Amino acid sequence: MYDPYKHHRRSIRIKEYDYSQGGAYFVTICVHDRECGFGEILDWEMRLSSVGEIARQCWLEIPNHFSNIELDEYVIMPNHVHGIIIIPPNTVGVQHVEPLQSKFQHIIPQSMGSIVRQYKSAATRTCRQRGHEQFRWQRNYYEHIIRDQKDLNTTRRYIHDNPAKWYLDKENPDNIQRISA
Repeated sequence: MYDPYKHHRRSIRIKEYDYSQGGAYFVTICVHDRECGFGEILDWEMRLSSVGEIARQCWLEIPNHFSNIELDEYVIMPNHVHGIIIIPPNTVGVQHVEPLQSKFQHIIPQSMGSIVRQYKSAATRTCRQRGHEQFRWQRNYYEHIIRDQKDLNTTRRYIHDNPAKWYLDKENPDNIQRISA
């Protein structure tokens, strides 16, 4: 049985922050166990696998399921996705996929949580339909609230440059082998 006092998961979100309010959000969503199933970096460019193509297609579909949501810079990496999602101020509308709610968890429609949940669900469902039954996401996701234009430009550059810096990434399996040797 689930006991919320015993099985409490610590949230990494800012307490009392409304993640449905207008603004730009930088998100990172990782594959389970950081497996490199989305493709590989060759000559400093990301080459997507079939699962990586699914992740890309589902990412680009986000605005079709959430009214007024805008996508900015993004990149599919070998084992994670980086992207900027913009929620315009005073966003009002109904999404096509309403998230489930339970007495232990409250998902706010049009919030970052509901957007990421829908994206992960759509990508997983599509992967399974196309024969990639083993594909799984890591639980949760990382997010950063972009505060101003300078922060937005810095984040865009980080995302854009990410494939070229993959050789430095601590999650790069080739890098891990080099370090441990």
